Amino acid sequence: MGKQRRLGWVSLAAAAAMALAAGVITAPAAYTADDPVEVIVNGNDVRSDNRNGLAYKGLGLLSCNSTSNLLMDYKAENPGRYWQLIRVLFGGKNPLINHVKVEMGSDTNTSTGSDPATMRTPDELADASRSPGFQLAADAKTVNPKLKVSILRWEMPEWVQNEWDKGTGTDEMYKWYKETILDAYEKYGYMVDYVDPDKNETRNPDEAFIKWYKNAIVTDTDFANPRYGIPAGKQRKAKKAYHNIKIIASDENNTHHIGPSVLSDAELFGIVDAVGYHYNTDDRLEGNADSDTYQPYTKLATGKNKYNEDKEVWYSEGTASFGHTEYRVNNTEGANGASTGIGGVQSALDLANRSVKSYANSKRTHYIFQPAIGSFYEGAQYSHKELVSARDPWSGYLHYDAALYVMQHFTQFAKTGWENDTNTAGIWRTVPEASYSGVSGTENVDGSNGAPSYMTLADPRKKDFSTVVVNDSDQPRTYRIKAENMRLGSDSTMEIWETRGADAGQAYDANFKHLADEIRPGGDGFYTYSVKPRSIVTLTTLDKSHDKATKQRLPKSWDRTVLDTDATGKKRNTRDDVLYADDFGYEEEGRVQVGTADGARKVSRPYLMSRGNQPRYMVDQTGAWEVGKDARGDNVLYQYMDQSMKDTGAWNRHTPNTTVGDFRWENYRATVDVSFPDPAGGLAALGVRQQKGMAISDAAYNVRIRPNGAWTFYEYGTAIKTGTVAASGTYRLAIEAKGATITTFIDGKAVSTYQDATPQTEGRVKLGSDFYKTAFDNLKVEKIDGYTPYAGAQIDNMAGSVAYEGAWSRKNAFGDAMDWYRSTSTSTGAGASFTVPFTGTGIDIIGGNDGSAVLDVYVDGKPIAKDAKTAAVDKRLATYTLRGLRDGKHTAKFVLKSGKIVLDAFNAIPGDVDGPVDTTPIRSTLDKIGSPTQADYTADSWALFDSALSAGKTAVTGQKGLDVLGAEQIENRLDEAYNRLVRKDATAE
Repeated sequence: MGKQRRLGWVSLAAAAAMALAAGVITAPAAYTADDPVEVIVNGNDVRSDNRNGLAYKGLGLLSCNSTSNLLMDYKAENPGRYWQLIRVLFGGKNPLINHVKVEMGSDTNTSTGSDPATMRTPDELADASRSPGFQLAADAKTVNPKLKVSILRWEMPEWVQNEWDKGTGTDEMYKWYKETILDAYEKYGYMVDYVDPDKNETRNPDEAFIKWYKNAIVTDTDFANPRYGIPAGKQRKAKKAYHNIKIIASDENNTHHIGPSVLSDAELFGIVDAVGYHYNTDDRLEGNADSDTYQPYTKLATGKNKYNEDKEVWYSEGTASFGHTEYRVNNTEGANGASTGIGGVQSALDLANRSVKSYANSKRTHYIFQPAIGSFYEGAQYSHKELVSARDPWSGYLHYDAALYVMQHFTQFAKTGWENDTNTAGIWRTVPEASYSGVSGTENVDGSNGAPSYMTLADPRKKDFSTVVVNDSDQPRTYRIKAENMRLGSDSTMEIWETRGADAGQAYDANFKHLADEIRPGGDGFYTYSVKPRSIVTLTTLDKSHDKATKQRLPKSWDRTVLDTDATGKKRNTRDDVLYADDFGYEEEGRVQVGTADGARKVSRPYLMSRGNQPRYMVDQTGAWEVGKDARGDNVLYQYMDQSMKDTGAWNRHTPNTTVGDFRWENYRATVDVSFPDPAGGLAALGVRQQKGMAISDAAYNVRIRPNGAWTFYEYGTAIKTGTVAASGTYRLAIEAKGATITTFIDGKAVSTYQDATPQTEGRVKLGSDFYKTAFDNLKVEKIDGYTPYAGAQIDNMAGSVAYEGAWSRKNAFGDAMDWYRSTSTSTGAGASFTVPFTGTGIDIIGGNDGSAVLDVYVDGKPIAKDAKTAAVDKRLATYTLRGLRDGKHTAKFVLKSGKIVLDAFNAIPGDVDGPVDTTPIRSTLDKIGSPTQADYTADSWALFDSALSAGKTAVTGQKGLDVLGAEQIENRLDEAYNRLVRKDATAE
């Protein structure tokens, strides 16, 4: 345990005793917040001989359906930040993540997007480097060589699917798995540890194929095939490692079939090494207590089954916390409209309770996040449910959520991982008799009932233990813990490590994972501690008080700068007329470090080779998007998914499309060259201002052209105009979006101009095709003179800087993924207000609204607009825009006059504008107004007019940062304010 330490003694009044006897798994009949929870940690319950089921493996992450897509860009553009992320998640003596699970892609959309297929045809050589998950695992192994890697499938490439549908596809499935596994082995030096042969989230486990697959693995002797690329000297080692691959089954969701099947089928029991299921904390409870359908997972984990053997049981896919914890703490979802702090449904404490309950109820000792790292553009399905947000590789911005501290309460106070074959690794064991959870729910759990929730981990030598306690309620909870038959040594000190929200006047993170106390047992042998509301504590006999790694703070986020580069697309440059460019040659990119040799070293590989020829910054929603050579030998971007590969099993069925850019881009011109190398047909699409969704029609404005020159311009999915240009081998498509005016160009000629009455003002660029091989080249995004090219900082509605008065409902539990960070603030109360500090020349109010809200607007204490109308808009769009302010720091106050307002976020508009702006209309309005006399008008009406008049005069004298949209608003506000002037003599009448 280490040296003796100075103690902070805990003395509590005696309370009514309510012991939780060892081994109890049902809740007490009743309890109150004053009842102490008694936990007996008995060394006789520490089952060191249970090597698989009770060894605490800790946490894993799932890489799939585009969730890791931008990570390889972080590595190339900001390698320091990337490798720091690797160390934070996977490194150290007590790594947070011990396992990378790769869901193999098939170029189809399986929720958030698509992951590339490693083999698109049976003849193509497997390329595991296309999938960022395999490389993430390779890099993680450089800091955690014991990291486990597993794979499974959801959908499959069409060449496999065709045979599988006939009932004859086992060989094709095996070939896809094997060649992918061996390619990862050849490139990165590690052998996959686990394979789930079955389909992800099946409801009917394919037990016959599981058996067939395991037999195929152990009897396979072919490792010399040149397709595998394994040198002769390494083939024997590869064969041995391949034969040791373990089987995980069956990744079910909402069903519990595999547990009973494994128990009832001796052959299956001998084949399956681990069982797992998704999004449910509970065991199956059917039949008699001794039946295979009653607590089958508990029986597998504990070894209390007819075979007297224990198996691994995983929570093989679960969510992380939803949104950002620093925003969540400002909700009103607690009792009487109070905040739930770092707790509440889908919070960091929910995640902790989920881990505890899934162990207490079904003995799962491994929790896998889907995903732990959100490295895809927001606005796709299932946004904002991760521990780390990594969405702007050009800036290096990474957001490490406080939920990481919460989960470290499990991993930093125990030795986690997989026990070895000789049972000498010292992995801590979970103690069922000293673990329990009475919180409600089975997926999104709710601890507000104040029920006990705790989990105990112990050194197999019985020298130390840690009990993790979660209290996601509004009341304190007293725990009394006693050690029996343990060998704690002479120093019986227990450290209390705590994470909770800030107290009044404290910094946001003041109480994150800190040493809160040190206690000793009382005369009765119990350690007694009162766990504060909305907190997690680890009570441990380990001496961690001087451990630097335990006290280490998470890295701070960098500024989330907008994507604005020079013409290479590589170097940041805010002064030229380019926002972004990509010719897909990547001569500007250097070599990239890649983990290899099973984590023993890093090697330097060429940019495109290192990433399986995947293009920079693109997040695929559907299709096979990859850089290849054209007929002249130049690099171009191809969408390869043709009629022979066409997706048949996608969850979200779309034609191929990919997304690139920054959600804050506003006024710009996007251009791309397209061609059609597939003689069978084709279609090419370019879209702009995409905020959410996963289809080409989710770009607010998009043009689509066919090889014969027939084109159509769309607003979202609605055709606005069609036409035909002369057929050509290539076309240059362009869309210019400036304010509400959208102009489409083909080969430099304007073919359509559209004026949108309710424009979408911001968003990324999309490329799209049909299911034919299609080529794209020379992508360029340019600024437009006189228009602000992008928004700057985004301020969330839950940010601490935003002040609210009046009646507001501020929610984030069960929030919509299309709302930023899954939170909104809503009011229907006349007189309710919100105040937002920002820097720039304007601000947008973002949120899905019905257009009923009427606002009064004040900036820096002065009225700007009275009875301002809002627009009926979808989520992530601007319901109200304010432009034309002087460039600088401002405070805007908005007062709700009537209707309903839903606030999601606020986008500040910077004063970065190129080119001249015509202020003649403002001058004309000033001339028309003349020189009214203040004394003739009421104070309120004059105040509004005076603000508008001052803004108009400033604008015509050369206002820095003024753009076309700002000038239009200044003119409109001036004209309206003049028309609203009320003469004093009129009020007297």
